[in-house]
Amino acid sequence: MRIAQVSPLYESVPPRLYGGTERILHYITEELVRMGHDVTLFASGDSQTSARLRAQCDRALRLNEQCVDPLAKHVLMLERVASWESEFDVIHFHTDYLHFSIARRMTVPHLTTLHGRLDIQDLGGVYDEFGDIPVVSISDAQRRPLPQAGWLATVHHGLPADLLQFNADPEGYFAFVGRISPEKRVDRAIEIAKALGVPLKIAAKVDKVDQEYFKTQIEPLLAHPLVEFVGEIGEAQKSAFMGGARALLFPIDWPEPFGLVMIEAMACGTPVVAFRNGSVDEVIEEGVTGLVVESVEEATEAARRVGELDRARVRAEFERRFTAERMAKDYLELYAEVAARKTLKSGLTESEPPPAESGNAETAASEDVVAA
Repeated sequence: MRIAQVSPLYESVPPRLYGGTERILHYITEELVRMGHDVTLFASGDSQTSARLRAQCDRALRLNEQCVDPLAKHVLMLERVASWESEFDVIHFHTDYLHFSIARRMTVPHLTTLHGRLDIQDLGGVYDEFGDIPVVSISDAQRRPLPQAGWLATVHHGLPADLLQFNADPEGYFAFVGRISPEKRVDRAIEIAKALGVPLKIAAKVDKVDQEYFKTQIEPLLAHPLVEFVGEIGEAQKSAFMGGARALLFPIDWPEPFGLVMIEAMACGTPVVAFRNGSVDEVIEEGVTGLVVESVEEATEAARRVGELDRARVRAEFERRFTAERMAKDYLELYAEVAARKTLKSGLTESEPPPAESGNAETAASEDVVAA
């Protein structure tokens, strides 16, 4: 199958450090190539892939100080994807709703995985208008605010089975991995660790929008002797960091669409103490891969007894439910479904007379593009 994967341009594929969407896109792409499919990746030029790369900018935009208007790069990329649609059997978008108007006019089957939060007031009108665009959720919880969207299915994230290594003998600290932001509630993690007298290691990035929050609310808490702020870590460091932890603390205060860090911990055999919100109940199997709580008090007690969980069982559940192979197979089924829908729709409309004029122009360009 000839498959196009269309990535946001803010991070490379895979990202150098933080970047859940681009990381999952990388795993999907590599697994599809491994299965023998012909995959083209539209992404930044510093991406690393086994697929055919059509670079849309020299390097990822988040840390590119020369990029003033990242939206312009995305608009140009989506127009190029549309002009080359005939080269593909299916196009898989990961660019939120930015391409919806273009995708509606495409003749090639397509689908869109929505990676972010959807409980935002302004989104309702978009999905009222574009309910015909087939979309995929990454958890059932994610889709609840927008029942009118054109939902195909939920596909939970997955990781390569050999990406992170199982650790049966942790060092005894708690870990927090993610972003420093109000909704991620690292302050709760610090409170839990202090209450139990257990060291906490924090591996997290601080976005520009959260700098003030970090300086005023979190940085003063880092002075405690039990707390170690590691900063942002990359893929190569995660096995040791997460595998060495007694538990991953996931004290979120927002409707988490998925929470990739939870399955990364599970891959290492590390159980998760997570606050019940968003996707948590779908990802964590209570008493098996972690403990789900609703308050700091409950979390403190859960963290106290998390060592009772079987780390080998945690890893086994990861292998059963959250591998990249399972994820790619799920998407292949959806590619076949949208292709069948398109074929059925074409069969129903082929007898209709063509419009008097057509605004579609064939584009002969097929070479890889690197945009400055």
